[in-house]
Amino acid sequence: MSAAPKAASKPPAPALREDKTCELADMFKMLGDPSRLRIVIATLEGPVSVSDIAERLGLSLSLVSHHLRLLRAARLVTADRRGKQIFYMIHDQHVAHVISDMIAHVNEDAE
Repeated sequence: MSAAPKAASKPPAPALREDKTCELADMFKMLGDPSRLRIVIATLEGPVSVSDIAERLGLSLSLVSHHLRLLRAARLVTADRRGKQIFYMIHDQHVAHVISDMIAHVNEDAE
């Protein structure tokens, strides 16, 4: 009978209060919508306008604006006004790492 492979020693997961658990679950729910996820991915490369996002993704301006309002409220993206235009970018590097890591994960070949 062979022994199970040893797992690498990892530090314990950080504690998460109940209210923060709900907040985190809501963030993942936001990313569960394919259009919103595509919008977040579009902001990874740097500031992008609503019209550029809509054009790139083939979505209406009103739909993109609606999703961006939700994503801003969830602190997944942030806005920067430049004159009459608003540019959106990923909220911070924590969000960027989660999205980038998950993209890499789904693009891995199955073992």
